[in-house]
Amino acid sequence: MTAIVLGAGAGGGFPQWNCRCPVCSLAWAGDARVVPRTQASLAVSGDGRHWVLLNASPDLRQQIAATVELHPRDGIRSSPIAAVVLTGAEVDQTAGLLNLRERQAFDLYATAQTGAVVAGNSIFDVLAPDVVARHAVKPGVPFDLPGNVRAELFLVPGKVPLYLEGDDPDTDAETEANVGIELSAGSSRLAFVPGCGAMTPELLERLSAADIVFFDATLFTDDEMIAAGTGSKTGRRMGHMPIDGAAGSLAALARLPGRRIYIHINNTNPILVAGSPQRRAVEEAGWDVAVDGMRVET
Repeated sequence: MTAIVLGAGAGGGFPQWNCRCPVCSLAWAGDARVVPRTQASLAVSGDGRHWVLLNASPDLRQQIAATVELHPRDGIRSSPIAAVVLTGAEVDQTAGLLNLRERQAFDLYATAQTGAVVAGNSIFDVLAPDVVARHAVKPGVPFDLPGNVRAELFLVPGKVPLYLEGDDPDTDAETEANVGIELSAGSSRLAFVPGCGAMTPELLERLSAADIVFFDATLFTDDEMIAAGTGSKTGRRMGHMPIDGAAGSLAALARLPGRRIYIHINNTNPILVAGSPQRRAVEEAGWDVAVDGMRVET
């Protein structure tokens, strides 16, 4: 199974278009220690010809152009993108679907809750139902994907999309609004968890069985955006556990046996800076930091 990181950034990408926080300022200045990143998504294939997208980033048009494996190659109109699987209905997970509207057939998979949000927004009707088949998937029930890949969605503590959350959201509920994806091809297993509000024993057990884990790296510290002056919410209030700290992901996942890769990295996160103390801390703990174009084989 091959996985290509189409985008490694959190919502807004890096640098964020309207931000001059210390990390974004390095990117705007062209500092070689930082590399721009588009918004988080993976392309996965078990046969090298049929590709599955994990989330459809708003940057999808750019990501396709940058990834040779996703270029059209047969006849007048074609695409090796055979399916899209959604982990939720946030803008940075779904907006890229609008880039796939030119009557190109593919299958769209999501939980019933996420699928209902997409179906309830008429702009997504540009994906004609006679061309794009929509599938409601129940977490915990495996299903087959094109390219010799088997998948299973699983519940992850988190919250509903920002535009649906209201004044007092539950930020670490286990509902169909926020899921992870486990993919398998033969004996290889890959887990993709771009958003996680808290670690549970069940989630830890599942991730421990994967050969490769892509995991939520939104913020290094819980109060990072507050300290940077870019927001008023903690990471946990946004449905993302931090990397650092006794209850952070670095500690919670310290004993994972497989390869560990941080993804969905917010523009304020200092792990984006090569050589920073925070970057060294995650690398010394055995983690890789995802970057657009990274290829992983398992």
